[in-house]
Amino acid sequence: MSEPPIQPTSPTPRTSTPAPRPSVPKPDSITRRRTPQEELEVLIRARYPIIYVVSWEEERVERCLRTIADSRNKKLLVWTVTQGIVKSGAEPQRSKSTSGNTTDPIAALDAVIDQVEPAIYLFKDFHLFTSGDRCNMQVIRRLRDVAHHVRDTYKSIVIVSPVMNIASDLAKDITVVEFGLPGPEDFNQLLLRIVEDVKDNPQIRINLDGEARERLLNAARGLTLKEAENVFAKTLVLDGKLDADDISVVFSEKQQIIKKSGLLEYCDTPEEINQVAGLKNLKEWLTKRTIAFSDRAAKYGLPSPKGVLLLGVQGCGKSLCAKAIAGLWKLPLLRFDLGRMFSSLVGSSEENIRRAIVTAESIAPAILWIDEIDKALAGSSNGGGSDGGTASRVFGTLLTWLSEKTSPVFVIATANDISNLPPELLRKGRLDEIFFVDLPLEEERQEIFKIHLRRRGRRSSEFNLLELSKLSDGFSGAEIEEAITSALFDSFSRQVPLDTDIIKASLAETVPLSKTMHEEINRLRNWAAGRARPASGVVARVMEDPRRKIEL
Repeated sequence: MSEPPIQPTSPTPRTSTPAPRPSVPKPDSITRRRTPQEELEVLIRARYPIIYVVSWEEERVERCLRTIADSRNKKLLVWTVTQGIVKSGAEPQRSKSTSGNTTDPIAALDAVIDQVEPAIYLFKDFHLFTSGDRCNMQVIRRLRDVAHHVRDTYKSIVIVSPVMNIASDLAKDITVVEFGLPGPEDFNQLLLRIVEDVKDNPQIRINLDGEARERLLNAARGLTLKEAENVFAKTLVLDGKLDADDISVVFSEKQQIIKKSGLLEYCDTPEEINQVAGLKNLKEWLTKRTIAFSDRAAKYGLPSPKGVLLLGVQGCGKSLCAKAIAGLWKLPLLRFDLGRMFSSLVGSSEENIRRAIVTAESIAPAILWIDEIDKALAGSSNGGGSDGGTASRVFGTLLTWLSEKTSPVFVIATANDISNLPPELLRKGRLDEIFFVDLPLEEERQEIFKIHLRRRGRRSSEFNLLELSKLSDGFSGAEIEEAITSALFDSFSRQVPLDTDIIKASLAETVPLSKTMHEEINRLRNWAAGRARPASGVVARVMEDPRRKIEL
């Protein structure tokens, strides 16, 4: 149903014309969460004067408004500072403003008042004139005048901007709509259009069955439609095909988003889960959640997993696990350096962590790796402290997000010292599980030797792995790797092949951390017993203290 035109001399008030009694909406239509497109249409039909749309996708918002305008028998006019007010869809080179020179913001707002026909006005980047360095009080005052004027007309003003920046004077006149990033259905429509465009090209191969299509669509989540279109075209140019293997190309586009943020680090993940020795319980837990981010899991009623805390001895593979999880789940891995968040300016640290969280959510599903979180949050439990309470506020922001996040961002936090971990972090609901990564057992040490020898082009069958694993009791995985590297240097300098005896000599020269930090590791194991789940399928072992020898 279209609205009647407005008489120029006598605007129609909201209550002047009796309307038929509307039918009572069904409860589902009220309680169901509306899409941004539906919300925009409701606000326009309810004659909200000024709507502020937060989105990077001007074209997508404009297409949505064009659909609404056509259905309501209205015009859609677009304002930019370079062209003024023009009709939506007009070519930029040939378009002329509808009412003289309207590039000036005040002149554009005057044109809105002068227009008498029902219309939707889309103002692009108009927030720059109402806040910040270019703030103009005349523009703010005129915008409030226009808001009062269009309230009793069939005209609406929509401001679209990639950031929400509203002057406090306009807070009561503006309604904000978060126009979220496209979902799988939007990407599916884009894929169908691309496939239709290239189907007659014999050099292009499309291999997208149900599972492959779902994986590719999930990988594209977090991109805008324009970014997704670009990356799909890039895959066709690179290898002449479009299938599930092109996920890595999609991740490269997400890597660009991370680089532009400057707050997170995108980690390449060549590691695979089979390159992690032992940790049976952790691997089983992760394998069960491999399809946790799929549509099939959501339909089954499974929530997206929140994250895990990997606690344990230094050098036992916690960081390696974070990289291997990203490879297992085929998700981008983002390294979150909390130390980079802290700034000397008051309030900047809190803003930095909020921006980092928004960036991670914008490319979800993804894995957020917070390495050595115990060191970063060491001062958060001391209240104000010497940093004026900055660490506490940063920690509070992180805790709130962990509790309330709904986006599919899986958090992997690693820690070595539980004494610096705030108890609030260990509460269930913020993270799914706490795993204790202990020193490797004998069988696990054999597997570690196999992995590192194979990486260096050696056949593990040529070495006595059983003897090496017994001699390396109390060694971490990193210490075993370092012993092999040291043995390689010895064999290379002596110009002899690497063998078991050379590695044994290297092991004998190494003093493991389990001896130099015997008391600390025992304290960690005592704490983990009953509080954390063992990653290796065995209860944490407490090393016996050496007995004091007394001569009688």
